[in-house]
Amino acid sequence: MDEIRGTANGTAPVPLSVLDLVTVGSGRTATDALRTSVDIARLAERRGFHRHWVAEHHSMPGVASSSPAVILAHLAAHTERIRLGSGGVMLPNHAPLVIAEQFGTLEALAPGRIDLGLGRAPGTDGATAAALRRADRLGSSLPEARGEGADEFPQQLAELTRFLDDDFPDGHPYARIHAVPGPVQGPSARPPIWLLGSSGFSARLAGVLGLPFAFAHHFSAQNTVPALDLYRDSFRPSRILDAPYAVIGVSALASDDEREARRQVLTGALSMVRLRTGRPGLIPTPDEAAAYEFSAIEREFVDSWLSNVIHGTPDAVRTGLDDLQKRTGADELMITGNAHGGDARLRSYELIADAYDLPGGLVHS
Repeated sequence: MDEIRGTANGTAPVPLSVLDLVTVGSGRTATDALRTSVDIARLAERRGFHRHWVAEHHSMPGVASSSPAVILAHLAAHTERIRLGSGGVMLPNHAPLVIAEQFGTLEALAPGRIDLGLGRAPGTDGATAAALRRADRLGSSLPEARGEGADEFPQQLAELTRFLDDDFPDGHPYARIHAVPGPVQGPSARPPIWLLGSSGFSARLAGVLGLPFAFAHHFSAQNTVPALDLYRDSFRPSRILDAPYAVIGVSALASDDEREARRQVLTGALSMVRLRTGRPGLIPTPDEAAAYEFSAIEREFVDSWLSNVIHGTPDAVRTGLDDLQKRTGADELMITGNAHGGDARLRSYELIADAYDLPGGLVHS
């Protein structure tokens, strides 16, 4: 079985997958959000979605995914077949050896089902990045000041890869250090590495290294086509891949009623307004979002944001996803359905699966 490429099911043009931000709505708890993640993973497995990824974020009240490896272990215990992975681990926040150990453990728990997606951003603000990285001074949280940020990502990636493969050359300071679980214990597989990005840097690096690439279309839509073109143009075949393979993350929410879909996605838009203006919080309710009086500048941001969120009836969402796939040539669509409550998110994935005639749906007499 190909550990990178998925299989399109039903009438979907490409494999469909899930990106889970483990969002926490107003009046809900992190426990509720994590239970919803299990429910989504089970639904995705039953309906033929290819993979389920969780992202790393920090110091964001509305997101409960600060520890991807912990969440993935929990999801692995509640599923049997679906691929699980990080979308992604923010490598500059961690020692490469720690990530090699965490994902070696995950691979041992769920052999052949784990993806290691890596990003080079902190997934948070500068002060939180400083706390994560034990910076001596708040000002040293800037990547250029610490020498441990995005500029060091290729070196960190190379180190992580060597720990996963247990192949540091003789004489290297780490030659006698082994990531366990791992190859030092005997022949073993390891999770495939993916590079994630929202600009051209990781696109080019993934291409040069012959790695699969995942692009964050859901919050950087203007860069999607240029980044995918750069990835494909710079791609060099490797032992991992003989041809480019690109996934794009896309915000999409389906509802039985078009107006309800609009109400639900507006909660995410308001949440982003608050985040961008330094007021992060729990995901607001649909009623709260509907009653909020947006300023002219905020309304302009919301309109721009929602223009890249595919939402509406199942048929409308299917058409939007099909058009996006044709326009970008993406090899896989990874859908993130952000809404206040878990029921709306679960219903959305079920409706999208139905729209594409994915397996495992209810049989109606």
